[in-house]
Amino acid sequence: MDHSVLIGSIGVSLLLLAFILNLFKILKTSSFLYSFLNFLGAGIACYTSVLINFIPFVILEVFWALIGLWGMIRTFSNK
Repeated sequence: MDHSVLIGSIGVSLLLLAFILNLFKILKTSSFLYSFLNFLGAGIACYTSVLINFIPFVILEVFWALIGLWGMIRTFSNK
């Protein structure tokens, strides 16, 4: 298995995990962990998109990671 496929699979799995945990009401979208999983998953998926030189996904994942980062910052500022 190509290392970019493995790395990308990990990133996408983290994004799906956040989605599924939210869907089953285990994680709220306002929780730090939800934002962290989105930030980390999108960051890893972005890195993989750079490795395979697929610019549309690089753009998508950069914005997704930034939104996750914003969510993490927001949870800390609300405490």
